[in-house]
Amino acid sequence: MDISAADYVQKVERLVHDVAASQARAVGEAARLLCAALRGGGVIQAFGSGHSEAIAMEIAGRAGGLVPTNRLALRDLVLYGGESPSALRSTELERDPSIAHRIYDLAPIQPQDAFVMISSSGVNGSVIELASIVKERGHGLVALTSVRHSTEMRSRHASGLKLLDLADVVLDNGAPYGDAVMPLPEGGAFGAVSTITSALLAQMVVAEVVRELLEAGEVPPIYRSANVVGGDEHNRALESRYAGRIRRGG
Repeated sequence: MDISAADYVQKVERLVHDVAASQARAVGEAARLLCAALRGGGVIQAFGSGHSEAIAMEIAGRAGGLVPTNRLALRDLVLYGGESPSALRSTELERDPSIAHRIYDLAPIQPQDAFVMISSSGVNGSVIELASIVKERGHGLVALTSVRHSTEMRSRHASGLKLLDLADVVLDNGAPYGDAVMPLPEGGAFGAVSTITSALLAQMVVAEVVRELLEAGEVPPIYRSANVVGGDEHNRALESRYAGRIRRGG
């Protein structure tokens, strides 16, 4: 059994290639949905709990990314909802459907906004309830999940639904059940991959959004790094178009 950094890299390289090829059509569909929202004056709302929040951060508020984006998170209950920070210590929080309503209501969401929701398992109560609210309110929804992992799990929501059941477009990050790809001699595995492939898919969608806007003769609203000359001024000018609708704290 090979256990090495090189072996892990080989597995990741194969998976990245497979995901990029197999998800190309879905990436295009997701980009069209998001472009329609942006052209209608909407903002892209990104949500992920647990480690999936890293991908929401990949979508909302980063250099080289789209400006009209907003990140929703469990910590919004503390930052904007007055909850004690101790509320975030519970490992059960992301499984609680009731918090989804507060997260939605606390956010500066408008009817024309579209959502990207990230959950590799796609079965926890908060993400399913939030996805249900999103669809009830008429928003477009892109789900970034592991189809294999989600298929092998039972929903933790009373409806029995999973994130992929509610989405307009599903992006499959290709991660295996349990996420890890390197088997251990005594059983189990290590070497998670969902963050890598999910970040890839997120950036592929951004690339397709930019392509569509450029081909239509539009100027994509893209962040520059705050650590380059003129970056702050460029970013503030673009952010001013979405005053009160995009949050960059927390």
